[in-house]
Amino acid sequence: MELSLSDRSNAVAPSVTLAVDAKAKAMKAAGIDVIRYGAGEPNFPTPERIAKVASQAALDPKNHKYTPTAGLPELREAIAKKTLRDSGYEITPQQVIVTNGGKQAVYESFQLLINPGDEVIIPTPYWVTYPEAVKLAGGTPVFVVADSDHGFIPTVEQIEAARTEHTKAIIINSPNNPTGSVWPAETLRQIGEWALEHGVWVISDEIYEHLVYDGAKTAHIGTLVPQLRDQLLVLNGVAKTYAMTGWRLGWLIASERVIKAASKMQGHITGNVDDVAQRAAIEALNGPLDAAATMREAFDKRRHAIVDALNAIPGVACRLPEGAFYAFADVHELLGKPLGPKGTVSQTSVELAQNLLDEARVAAVPGEGFGMPGFMRFSYALADEDLAEGMRRFKAWVEA
Repeated sequence: MELSLSDRSNAVAPSVTLAVDAKAKAMKAAGIDVIRYGAGEPNFPTPERIAKVASQAALDPKNHKYTPTAGLPELREAIAKKTLRDSGYEITPQQVIVTNGGKQAVYESFQLLINPGDEVIIPTPYWVTYPEAVKLAGGTPVFVVADSDHGFIPTVEQIEAARTEHTKAIIINSPNNPTGSVWPAETLRQIGEWALEHGVWVISDEIYEHLVYDGAKTAHIGTLVPQLRDQLLVLNGVAKTYAMTGWRLGWLIASERVIKAASKMQGHITGNVDDVAQRAAIEALNGPLDAAATMREAFDKRRHAIVDALNAIPGVACRLPEGAFYAFADVHELLGKPLGPKGTVSQTSVELAQNLLDEARVAAVPGEGFGMPGFMRFSYALADEDLAEGMRRFKAWVEA
C-alpha cells in the first residue's frame, strides 16, 4: 500500500514558470537549441562591486556563523534607509525581516495572516505563487480579473464586489508580473482607503519598483495612505534591481508586531538567510542604482522590439508594458487553428506553449499559470539576438 501525502501538498500546483524553464534547460542540456522566454530573471551578471564584497566576506570566518533570524542589523538598517529613499516613508530596522528570496516573504505573509476559511483577494493576472501560497495557509483565493482593455488594472469597485465577511487580505503587485502594468497612484490610494475602511490587510509586492519606462513612476501604497501602515506588509528584494536572483535574498516590511511573529516563525523554518548573501545585499543597497539604470535602458529597447515582433505575428496582440520585463500577449486567435509545418492544433494556451516549445524550440509561459487563459508571457530579459531569433521562429511557425 502506498502511503498518502498531505492534502496540503496535493492541493498545490507546481510553478508553471519554473516548469517551463526547467524543460527548456533540459532540452538545452540535451543539445537542443531553445530560445528561453520563460524565466523571470535578468540576463545580466550581479554587479562586480557586489560580487567582490561577497567574495571577501566568504573568506572572513565571522561570516561562517548563524546571524540573527531576522537578518544582520546592518542589513536591516540598510533596508530601512532604502525604503525611505525609494518609497518615501520612514521605517525602523525592527520593522524588517530578511528572507530567503522574495518568495519566502510571500509564503510567510500568508502564514502570518490567514486562518482556514479566510479569503484573500488576488487581482488577475497574478504571479503564479500567490494563490498557491494562500492555499498553503489554508485560505481561499478570490480572483478579480482585470482584462487587457483596462490595462490589466483592477478597479476598487471590482475589488469591493469580491469582498465578503471572510475577506482577510488583498495582495497587490505593481509593476506587475506577468503583465508589466504599472498601477496609477490613484488606484493604489483607493485600494488603501478601501482596506482601511473594511479592516483588510494589504500585501504589496514591490520587487520590480525600479524597472519602469516612458516616465512611469512606481507608486508606493505606504506613502499614499500613511494610516494603512499598521495593516500593510511590503515584499521586496535584491533579485530584479541588482540581477541577484540566485542569491536568494528578500525581505518583508511590516509593523513590529508582525515582524516579531515572522521572526518566530522563520526561526522554525529556515533560520537566518545566508550570511555572505546578506553582506552582498548590504553593499547593493548602500551603493548606487547604476546597475538598475543600465538594465532598464537595455530592457526598454527590448520591450519595444518584442512587442513590435509579437504584433507582427498573425493572430497575436500585445500591449506595450510600462514596467518589469515581461510582454503578456493575447494568443486567443491562434487557438483551434492548425499551426506549424505539421498543422498542429492547440485548444488552450497551455497546449500552444507546449507545441511552440516542441516544434519551434521557443519557450514561453502559458497564461493559465497567471489565471488568464488565452495569453502567453514572454520575458524580454534575454540577449537581443536571442530575442530576435525567438520571435522569428514563432512567426515562421505560425505562418508555415
